[in-house]
Amino acid sequence: MEKRVSKERYLYFLQKMVCFTHSSTLDREKYVELIHEICNEYHLAKGVTEFYTTPMMEKNGEGEIFCDFDNGKAKNVLVNIKVESITKAIICGTIYIEDEVEDHDPEEVEQLNMMLSLILGFMSRRRLVRVLEEFGFYDLDGFRNYRAFARFLDIANAENRLGGMVAFHIDLHNFNMVNREIGRHNGDIVLKRYYNKLSDTIGESGIVTHLGGDKFIGIFERKEKRKVYDIFSGTPIVYDDEKNKRIIVSASAGVFMLPDPYLMNSYGDIMDKIMMAGNTAKRQAAGGIIVYDDRMKMEKEHIKRIQSSFRSGLENEEFAVYYQPKVDIETKKIIGAEALCRWIRNDMIIPPIEFIPVLEMNSDICDLDFYMLDHVCSDIRRWLDEGREVVRVSVNLSRKHLVDVDLLDHIISIIDKYKVPHEYIEMELTETTTDVLFSDLKRVVCGLSSAGIWTAVDDFGVGYSSLTLIRDIPWNVLKVDKSFVPKSHEDENSISNLMFKHVTSLAHDMGLEIVIEGVESIDQLEVLRRNNCNVAQGYFFDRPLPVKDYEMRLINQVYNI
Repeated sequence: MEKRVSKERYLYFLQKMVCFTHSSTLDREKYVELIHEICNEYHLAKGVTEFYTTPMMEKNGEGEIFCDFDNGKAKNVLVNIKVESITKAIICGTIYIEDEVEDHDPEEVEQLNMMLSLILGFMSRRRLVRVLEEFGFYDLDGFRNYRAFARFLDIANAENRLGGMVAFHIDLHNFNMVNREIGRHNGDIVLKRYYNKLSDTIGESGIVTHLGGDKFIGIFERKEKRKVYDIFSGTPIVYDDEKNKRIIVSASAGVFMLPDPYLMNSYGDIMDKIMMAGNTAKRQAAGGIIVYDDRMKMEKEHIKRIQSSFRSGLENEEFAVYYQPKVDIETKKIIGAEALCRWIRNDMIIPPIEFIPVLEMNSDICDLDFYMLDHVCSDIRRWLDEGREVVRVSVNLSRKHLVDVDLLDHIISIIDKYKVPHEYIEMELTETTTDVLFSDLKRVVCGLSSAGIWTAVDDFGVGYSSLTLIRDIPWNVLKVDKSFVPKSHEDENSISNLMFKHVTSLAHDMGLEIVIEGVESIDQLEVLRRNNCNVAQGYFFDRPLPVKDYEMRLINQVYNI
């Protein structure tokens, strides 16, 4: 059996191969030239290398396959090497020969084994670097992750390039609804294409990374601000290429304009600011773009103060129940009241607007609601024992409670602890815009109604109220915000008048009690009378009253209306 390749020639090939495999960079063209030279001298027909991240990917043929030489006549396998790494990655190499080629000398086969092993080791190292890059800087969905963002900041900071750039945090609007409308698969397509569009717009001088769900963070050069802002405000994304179906995607964006020059001391220098601005943007009903300023830092400090002092305030009973009467405008008598919270600390009243939104950021609001219900029931029990006149009192219940499967038991246990007849308690809940919370809302209202506890839908007409809200849930009371009430000077056939008339008529026909909130003038009162809305609440009658003043108001009911 005649040797095809001399020892000197083999050593030459081996030396060249070692040089390639130990170089930090690869000249792909010269590498392929060497492979062709080796295959021709050894009379080989084809060489194939394969890489699979997992055994399952090998089974499914989902890997990287390279073939740098193929003369189209491969028939028989001459050399085959398969290696499984400790991470279960699979690396394979196969050399083929033609049918009519004479058998290779065992020494030549060993030489080819050696060179193929070098190639596989080289390929696996290069692939491992890419795998580490993917695992370290990309998430499972193929988006660059927070580590990639941090690495970009580190490099740009070291190169003194951060000054004047724009960092951002965005939340896509109502993406759960998008998934429900077009399906999760199409929703994933939209998410990836939005990310790609934003990445392409920002370019290589910036970066976009995925925080999870529909949240992204990134940074870009200020010259791209208008283009990027346009994408934040709303951009069409095609999710079905065949039918050209698309959807408008917009975001709530928190933005931090980095001063120039700018030196980053820690990632928190940037992250804290874009998160604060992003949270502010998300809390706004219309979303939009919020640029960070120092007032947000003050707001964050305010939030921390409220959250840190809430527990002690609860334990020290600093929260007081104020009662705002509900008045029958025909009889001029109080027929009910709403319990409203006031925080009295160091003899100063903290307005609800300063602490309620903060408590609603977590479950603290639920503890406050139960506190209020407990104190209302305690007052009602005392009034009953003293023989005073008692009217139904409504207590607000945050939407945060709806995930509590034992909510009904908690409410009823508080009421029954004071042996308060259930008809004296009314729970006020707000509408919800998600199917899951709507189902929970219905469950809670049905349970309360079954227990003889009144229920009211609060702020009807303020958000995205639908007739489904009053059709599918057995409310007792519909509380209508003053913004839904038409102005006294409006034409009888105006849209506002027609809508108000039909909604109130429908509610009456359904047996719902209607309460109009925020009544402040005699003109508003006349509109209510024209539409047979007899129950009103607002500053025209009384502001929320401390318990002693409310008790006196119940005794001396005199309203000049």
